[in-house]
Amino acid sequence: MSLVPSVDLSDFLSEDPKRKQKFINEIGKAFEEIGFVALSGHFLSDELVDSLYDEIKKFFNLPQDVKDSYEIEGIGGQRGYTSFGKEHAKGRKEGDLKEFWHFGQYVENDPKLEKEYPDNVLVKELPKFNEVGKETYKMLEKTAKYVLRALALHLDLDEYYFDDFIKNGNSILRPIHYPPITTEPKNAVRAAAHGDINLITLLMGAHGKGLQVKNHEGEWVDAIAKPDELMINVGDMLSRLTNNRLLSTIHQVVNPPKELWGTSRYSVPFFMHPVSEMSLNCLDNCVDENHPKLYSDITAGEFLHERLIELGLIKK
Repeated sequence: MSLVPSVDLSDFLSEDPKRKQKFINEIGKAFEEIGFVALSGHFLSDELVDSLYDEIKKFFNLPQDVKDSYEIEGIGGQRGYTSFGKEHAKGRKEGDLKEFWHFGQYVENDPKLEKEYPDNVLVKELPKFNEVGKETYKMLEKTAKYVLRALALHLDLDEYYFDDFIKNGNSILRPIHYPPITTEPKNAVRAAAHGDINLITLLMGAHGKGLQVKNHEGEWVDAIAKPDELMINVGDMLSRLTNNRLLSTIHQVVNPPKELWGTSRYSVPFFMHPVSEMSLNCLDNCVDENHPKLYSDITAGEFLHERLIELGLIKK
């Protein structure tokens, strides 16, 4: 399918210590060498996935003025709708050829974070859209929790190191629509080369060509998952925390060949963010004489704010 290795989360969840260690070794090696892995054995059912795609297609097919009514000013696109071409990759002026929606955290028992995070936006025309989005968010968050537990063990940390940081974390579920291309794009692609901001990203919908990963030799490699797999990659926050031991790999979504310009593409990444107070200071056990500290001290909230400015979603 691709040069991205595949792993099965059910190995980690099993009662067999050998299978659990096998998963830890495999995902650790993949994230150190290319920063991407295809994962099966997650918590998304086929029925939930089908329902989500049905609902997001209905939303993006709504009239433009209806979609625009869900674009909320002043929150940097953190919830609701972001219109076509508004976001661009760091260092680029051309907007990406996409529109998207953001579901955010459903805070439990934390009044402080309820005030900090914007409210989720409800689409009144499609009540099931909100319900299915929330369920998908929860199942991807659950999957990510166990992936991070495996990575904690790989990094010689306590297995539950990340648990308190990701509980009620500032994570985002982003259904994306890449509309049909009608004219020759000028220096624009569906998603320009970039690294993700967060700890890890879980991507639904990488089942056809389009997503490409840059390997150590500087070559672009097609990253294609099987229908039952999620593509998971390291984000910049985890790179900083591990002093680049786990690599945040540059990736892009290229435009299709001209004969497929008339088709839409949908993908749904889940960006796993911690709470804003989490320290991203390089872990002591990832710094030594051969691996000097590469990054200055910063919190997750400070880092996110910097990056949203660079992406054009927040004004200075």
